[in-house]
Amino acid sequence: MAYATSTRALRVPFGERLAALITAFREANARRALYAQTLQELNALSDRDLSDLGMSRASIAHVARQAAYGH
Repeated sequence: MAYATSTRALRVPFGERLAALITAFREANARRALYAQTLQELNALSDRDLSDLGMSRASIAHVARQAAYGH
């Protein structure tokens, strides 16, 4: 038994591709800004404040990454 498939590439207009690229760029910038802000705010806390939050100074980057990027 033979099967034939035909695939056709969908042409996405340049304007739509550009809009998607700009949107992705803005989202990436917003995530970087959130990461930097979270990092700055957590670094400003004292070790006692971090301890009250159940964090150590070594985990600040990890927590900021989770807040901004979700992983």
